[in-house]
Amino acid sequence: AACGSRNMLAPGILAGEDLRYWAAATQFGASLVVRQQYLPSLSQVDEKYFARWEPIYTGEEAQRLAALATAMPAAARAFSNGEASPETPAQLVLESFVTGVVDYLVRPTGDLPKFDTTYSLHDRWLNALLTPTGRIQGDTRALQELADGMRRWREPMAYSLASPYRLIFRLEEPEEQSELWNVRYLMQPVDDPSLLVPVSNMWNENGEGVDLIQRGNFHPRDYLLASLGSAALLSPKINESLQTAEPAFFSMNVTEAFDFLSNMVPLLESMGFGVLLPTWWTRRGAKMRLAANAKMRGVKSSSRGSSGIGMGQIVEFEWSVAVGDQEVTLEELQSLAEMKSPLIKMRGQWVEMNKEDLQHALKLMKSPVSKMSGRDFTRMALGAVNAPGGLHIDSVTAFGDLGEMISQLNGSTPYALLDSPPGLTGILRPYQSRGYSWLAFLRRWGLGACLADDMGLGKTIQTLALLQNQREEGEDKPVLLICPTSVVTNWKKEAERFTPELNVLIHHGSDRRREDEFVQEAGKHALVISSYALLHRDLDDIMKVNWAGAILDEAQHIKNSATKVAQAARSLNAGYRIALTGTPVENHVGELWSIMSFLNPGLLGTPASFRENYFKPIQLVGDQEAAQRLKRLTGPFLLRRLKTDRTIITDLPDKQEMTVYCPLTREQASLYMAVAKAAEESLETLGGIQRKGVVLATLTRLKQICNHPAQYLGDGSAIAGRSGKLERLTEMLEEILEIGDRALIFTQFTEMGEMLQRHIQETFGQEALYLHGGVARDKRDIMVERFQQETGGPPIFLLSLKAGGTGLNITRANHVFHFDRWWNPAVENQATDRAFRIGQTRNVQVHKFVCAGTLEEKIAAMIERKREIAENVVGTGEGWLTELNTDELKSLFALGAEAIAE
Repeated sequence: AACGSRNMLAPGILAGEDLRYWAAATQFGASLVVRQQYLPSLSQVDEKYFARWEPIYTGEEAQRLAALATAMPAAARAFSNGEASPETPAQLVLESFVTGVVDYLVRPTGDLPKFDTTYSLHDRWLNALLTPTGRIQGDTRALQELADGMRRWREPMAYSLASPYRLIFRLEEPEEQSELWNVRYLMQPVDDPSLLVPVSNMWNENGEGVDLIQRGNFHPRDYLLASLGSAALLSPKINESLQTAEPAFFSMNVTEAFDFLSNMVPLLESMGFGVLLPTWWTRRGAKMRLAANAKMRGVKSSSRGSSGIGMGQIVEFEWSVAVGDQEVTLEELQSLAEMKSPLIKMRGQWVEMNKEDLQHALKLMKSPVSKMSGRDFTRMALGAVNAPGGLHIDSVTAFGDLGEMISQLNGSTPYALLDSPPGLTGILRPYQSRGYSWLAFLRRWGLGACLADDMGLGKTIQTLALLQNQREEGEDKPVLLICPTSVVTNWKKEAERFTPELNVLIHHGSDRRREDEFVQEAGKHALVISSYALLHRDLDDIMKVNWAGAILDEAQHIKNSATKVAQAARSLNAGYRIALTGTPVENHVGELWSIMSFLNPGLLGTPASFRENYFKPIQLVGDQEAAQRLKRLTGPFLLRRLKTDRTIITDLPDKQEMTVYCPLTREQASLYMAVAKAAEESLETLGGIQRKGVVLATLTRLKQICNHPAQYLGDGSAIAGRSGKLERLTEMLEEILEIGDRALIFTQFTEMGEMLQRHIQETFGQEALYLHGGVARDKRDIMVERFQQETGGPPIFLLSLKAGGTGLNITRANHVFHFDRWWNPAVENQATDRAFRIGQTRNVQVHKFVCAGTLEEKIAAMIERKREIAENVVGTGEGWLTELNTDELKSLFALGAEAIAE
């Protein structure tokens, strides 16, 4: 199931299936406007007339319209305004809606010059196309005649779109000893695009292939005559061919052929006709045929720094030019420039000659040496920028270190695989070793990297391996790591576990160091961890440090490039940059621009150029060529591995267990300290059964506070924004739902399960099942059956530990969350085994939530130290904790400084 949070309009308010459908239909209408697929019209509604802008559906648009109509949910036609009913065909309902969208978007707003409406009805119609309502008044008979004229004007196109045939125009190059280009007419059945029948055969009923394109009651020759008549309005040459008895083609000279390619082809395609062109021609014309090939001659400086090898150096290179596939000399280029023809046949290949491009190419060829920074040269090699004058760069050749780096970036040669750093205490799996080596390769060059592995694949250890490696190589400057508040402690714990040699500073809390004191303290540490909340707030202090690198964890926090946090991230002074995220693009490709502008500034151009070159073509039109160009540019800097990848699955353990350390909010910390203080006072005076009762009650209260203040208070108050555990669970579930995984969530408190169910459903707009002791046996079986469905089942299953800990087989889940701990490994393992058992075909990740600095972390550490005899030590439940002495209990209840979130 896809993540539903994007469909939430507000907490508890989900965008329904019909609203999401109409949103998609609106986007479709907008894409028609972007492509200018619309014409003016005059329509009658009851006794009134309206000037309208109506969409034109050709080729792919007609197919998209039909597919969208087929997908229309029944709810989208549950109500009508009297003009339609639930029985109205879906496509008619959709066409009416899309027409309204197109008319609204095309119709201008604001004060505009108006036509003189007293002059003619035609001018009043033109004026009505600019007014908000489009209403036009006048003599009814005259209006009807104008509407009929409009209809006749549009009929040929409508007939063409409804036809099972398609008229094709094929451009043919001149034959030997001839200077004439031919455009031949062909007929093509829409349901059999591979069949092309020359129109010359159509004038004879027994002509070859005529019988193959007969379709029902449609007559090919009737369609052919109507289509050629429509096309003749666009081209005098086509009109001239119709003066012959059996029109089949028309001829033209080279200048006319160039005009046909440049101007006539788009018009014919917009009318729904097909056009077949020589393979050497593309819509980018000369920019694809006249290519600049840069060859690096040398590097001005050989200095290497922590910011990368050569990125800031000046690269010297010279240009060479290729016409078509052939490299040409300066003399040949000068000869070409003297020719007047826009199309030239050179060495057996036709190429387009553009005077402006030729002059720019000549200028480049005449200049002895060009210069640019290594960074800009790399961007040019990846296709991010064109040469001076806008010439398209077909290829870039470089030598030495820079050539090696470019070759590795584009995948021509592999980057070096590194051994694990000696100071790394963990063991890197093969795919993690590749990821760490990839990070090191890009860091070496000062290039930004986005590690976008699935949750659970180890982004943290790969990053820590890199930090350990650079420290062992002699890097003495600190690295800044920015992450959500909910994972600050997690990073500290993981660093202590995997890279104990790295000094870590947590820049967080009200007592954090500021100004010069912060700068001095940061310089003493290898890693400084802070949060997104403080990145913007403490930016002035952070900017005073010369960072070796800057790392953003959960980098989707900067997906909106206009936010203050994203702007602050882009301004960081760091030798290299890394983004860690499981969801590099959640909603649209604009989010990729934001992350890439942090990693490699300028790679994707300005926001305006990115919008024109990538966002609009990809999001509105579905332009695959633009999508491929974007992938080619960003691919070298984005590493995405999925758990479903067979090469990864075989590299993973069947079950991964991890402790997730969560902070307390200030509200939680305040309640926690109040309860702990009251307990300490009671322990001084009580003994026996009363003392045990106080200990057990205190444990329960503190665990409830760690879960959520509303659970402890029992006041039914707001849920969101008050619990560190809940915030982290929400973040992790968002990523899990985004990639289609499913999760079990265990809690020992019924009231907490109810709160979680409500919060999850309101946040993600998806059903969350909840099984507890009060659920009847038959309903329990139905819940399990629904969750186990291969498709369509609820992706989240909440269970109370007692009710769901045994007797269930829930192998659809590949994530298990222990929201609160039972402090009995055997009980928790029994619960985990609801998912990790026979029938499970995927790797299972177990997430054990613990609030840092609280009794939860301390008890977890106690159990871990005694794991080999844990069951004997802890018995069942938490009774064993009552046997601790008073000092041990006070230490257990005490709140650590690291527990409180900012």
